Amino acid sequence: MSVLVPGFGVFFWMTIIFILVVFILGKFAWPPILKGLKEREDSIKESLEAAKDARDQMKQMQAENEKLLQEAKEERDAILAEARKIKDKIIDEARMKALQEADSIVESAREQINNEKRAALIEMKNLVADYSIQIAEKVLKEELKEKQRQHDYVEKLIEETNLN
Repeated sequence: MSVLVPGFGVFFWMTIIFILVVFILGKFAWPPILKGLKEREDSIKESLEAAKDARDQMKQMQAENEKLLQEAKEERDAILAEARKIKDKIIDEARMKALQEADSIVESAREQINNEKRAALIEMKNLVADYSIQIAEKVLKEELKEKQRQHDYVEKLIEETNLN
């Protein structure tokens, strides 16, 4: 017999030992191994489902976050627009108040200028009148140094102011 081809007896005993090993493994080893594999398969399935659920929850949370972020942006824009309106209103009110105050100051200055102008004109008239009287006095004193001339001048004035 050759070394490579086994004899019938070896083949027989190898088949019986193989069947016995398969039987012992099937009875004692394979059920715990298969149970472990089944548990592992179930665990992997549960983990995959949990990961899928977590992914779905993450997508949902991300969508909610984006929605909240969009709402926050819209609210911020609304607040900024309102702040701009308030700022513009305050600026307009300040501008109007400043214009009113400027107009009132200008009007007050005009009145003061007119009052001072009137006072200056009155003072000028008074000065002109005083100077005119002083000049007239001096002229009359000079012309009326003599008594006869005075008398003639008074009669002339009386005739001019006829009491009709």
